[in-house]
Amino acid sequence: MIVRILGEGQLSVDDSAADELNELDAKLEATVDRGDESGFGPALEELLARVRAIGSPVEPGSLQPSELILPSEGATMAEVRQLLADDGLIPG
Repeated sequence: MIVRILGEGQLSVDDSAADELNELDAKLEATVDRGDESGFGPALEELLARVRAIGSPVEPGSLQPSELILPSEGATMAEVRQLLADDGLIPG
């Protein structure tokens, strides 16, 4: 799957990582739902760090649609709340 981190670019992530990423997404979504500012930053960073660790950069000139769009590092809780869908940032 192709994942875009806003402001950084695209990464190719193996579909087998979907369950792990869904768990991290649920953790992030829970902090937003609770309005937990102190837990929000670490949860966002954990999700982004894992995507960066397991993803491979997509060539900058390659035009591929992103299946998932994640907020940038440093995004506010309000910005992430706007990106959240019913299934979180990572549907599934």
